[in-house]
Amino acid sequence: MKTYPLQSMTMAQAQQQQFRLVDIICRYFPGADFLSQGDLGLVPDFHQPRMTRRIEAVIAEFFGAETAAFVNGAGTGALRAGLAALVSPNSTLLVHNAPIYPTTKASIEQMGLRVVQADFNHTEQIVAAIQQYQPVASLIQHTRQKMSDSYSLQEVIDTLNQYDIPSLVDDNYAAMKVTHIGCQYGATLSTFSCFKLLGPQGVGLIVGKQAIIDNLRHSMYSGGCQIQGYQAMEALRGMVFAPVMHAVQAEVNNELVTRLNQGELPQVKHALLANAQSKVLLVEFHDPIAERVLATAHTLGALPYPVGAESKFEIPPLFYRISATFRQADPTLEQRMIRINPNRSGANTVMRILRESCQLK
Repeated sequence: MKTYPLQSMTMAQAQQQQFRLVDIICRYFPGADFLSQGDLGLVPDFHQPRMTRRIEAVIAEFFGAETAAFVNGAGTGALRAGLAALVSPNSTLLVHNAPIYPTTKASIEQMGLRVVQADFNHTEQIVAAIQQYQPVASLIQHTRQKMSDSYSLQEVIDTLNQYDIPSLVDDNYAAMKVTHIGCQYGATLSTFSCFKLLGPQGVGLIVGKQAIIDNLRHSMYSGGCQIQGYQAMEALRGMVFAPVMHAVQAEVNNELVTRLNQGELPQVKHALLANAQSKVLLVEFHDPIAERVLATAHTLGALPYPVGAESKFEIPPLFYRISATFRQADPTLEQRMIRINPNRSGANTVMRILRESCQLK
């Protein structure tokens, strides 16, 4: 089995991302302005809280985009709003020939969009699909949808741009973990959840082209649709800490892969990293002990299920069943493989829990 996980930022790169974001914050928040929870309500001329608009400007500059907008509904809400702003109902949407994330699929179905597929791992197939189906836009998932996926996001976006096809990138599980997101590669819009970046529940972000996001703002005119100042401030604080925290996690994952593949635990046949959806450690055993290992690990402090895929609530490591995509590829893996997300824990904690779980009869 071979996977092609996204390249995580190094610790040095993550620190520079943090420093750059803080530098931008300093230029938008003089004096004690940052020591505030933010305002509420529909401020005249903005039709949103002033603090929310100011933080959106910070985020837009950080990602080198024309503008940014907070939306309700976390990553799902951001994708839904992005689709609604970018394409009309009953339009043709180009996607990768892989299972569509369930909540995204629901949004596509609600809009009555006609979905056409191409293998994004081969740009010539993208060109062929554009010429055959003439889609009005394309949806790209930044992280991997299949074990075999290896496509370069930059190459996919460049190909679409050559044919003037607008693109919406689902940057969930990638934003603040890798060096660039979709809009930085030239995509029309990037969308992601702030909850996955140590931020508040239910807050999503859309970053990209001004004209498209202005259309989106018109559909969020009412006060109940607004992300209030305190929510925007909490989201920004989470984004400051996210790069370094995720870089620490990436280092732990790399250490675990090395130690397991060097034979530290005799019950483990192989270990590898994969984006499914978040970047996780896949551990394959020689024997069908996955169910027993999971049950025992949960009694030793491992989390039994995710909350928001690396949200601020997920501190102990997650020991979990493999994804549906992997089960579909090889049903026998369900008894021989588990996925582990170290979250905020160190490699020794993960190894201790895994060792004790494997040794019990």
